[in-house]
Amino acid sequence: MTPQQQTLDFDEQLHLVDLFAGPGGLDVAAHWLGIVADGVEWDAGACATRRAAGLGTWQNDVRQLGPEDFPSATILTGGPPCQTYTVAGGGAGRRALDQVLGFVKRMAAGEDVRPSLEDLEDERTALVLEPLRWALRAKQLERPYQTIVLEQVPAVLPVWEAMEEALEGIGYKSTSGILHTEEYGVPQTRRRAILIAKFGVKEKPELPTPTHRRFRRGDVRSAAVEEKLSRWVAMGQALERTDEFVVVSNYGTGGNPKARGRRRFDEPSATVTGKISRNRLETLAGKDLPRLDFYAAGRLQTFPQDYPWAGKDVSQQIGNAIPPRLAAHVLAAALDLVIDPRRLDEAVRGSWEKFDNTRPVAVRKAVVSDDVDAG
Repeated sequence: MTPQQQTLDFDEQLHLVDLFAGPGGLDVAAHWLGIVADGVEWDAGACATRRAAGLGTWQNDVRQLGPEDFPSATILTGGPPCQTYTVAGGGAGRRALDQVLGFVKRMAAGEDVRPSLEDLEDERTALVLEPLRWALRAKQLERPYQTIVLEQVPAVLPVWEAMEEALEGIGYKSTSGILHTEEYGVPQTRRRAILIAKFGVKEKPELPTPTHRRFRRGDVRSAAVEEKLSRWVAMGQALERTDEFVVVSNYGTGGNPKARGRRRFDEPSATVTGKISRNRLETLAGKDLPRLDFYAAGRLQTFPQDYPWAGKDVSQQIGNAIPPRLAAHVLAAALDLVIDPRRLDEAVRGSWEKFDNTRPVAVRKAVVSDDVDAG
């Protein structure tokens, strides 16, 4: 059974501002949940996609804006650029981690650290601090965000943990951790560091509960576990392909070109990156197949099949985005909503243009009766 089909009956329309919004991964989820979203994004290509999708778009540098520019927003979300923190990147962010953690403490103490940020090896490393700046400024304006949701690559988890302490100092309860995307129905193995914070509450928020099993090759689970969690979603299933194929990664594990990752049609995709268009497709016998187009790559990220990709560097836009299906689960957990799994499936597999957000993919916990299984 699923939650009762009801429109979210909010006392007032929820409004979020999304920093580093990209092509709209989190904002797509917000739309599915019936939430108004404004996204701040600098990249022209990502903004072109957002506008084609009809998403609220501010093409600007988040460092030049603040809570004053979005006075009705009660939710702050953000996924700062990850290039300096990823294993595949240059590593400037990882090398500067202690500095960044020091900046968090100084900001929590009321210090303006912007002059010190110039000492960083790569200016993008400091962008991870922007959501905290926005949160602190909103509290100064006596309009604190009621909910904050942040996401990044796993290497940033220590920063989120430091921000938890900073946010608790101004009235928030928060939690953070690593989520595996395939455990939420995303046909891809990808890990994300998530922070959820809520203002003025007594209990710490919780990260969303997995709905699917974690992918492990050759793993055999007990019947009891299989009954509780759905099987992870395979690429062939997500792409609605009936042929058998193998995806061969463009890059090798540990930088070794001979150790290129391989995933079969009946397994989840490896992490979708900005280089996904370079991945090869083969039959099981090794014969070349046409490579994935933008729409197929987007579906592995759980964007709707007709999402209107536009602008330059579409592969990079897709790889940078948070999977909307994961974002829906995280937002629902942060806002005390219960996902309707069948309605979410309809949103992911259906048409972006035709989705009816007067019937959101989640309901308030209060409207779910005790005898209803929320899935």
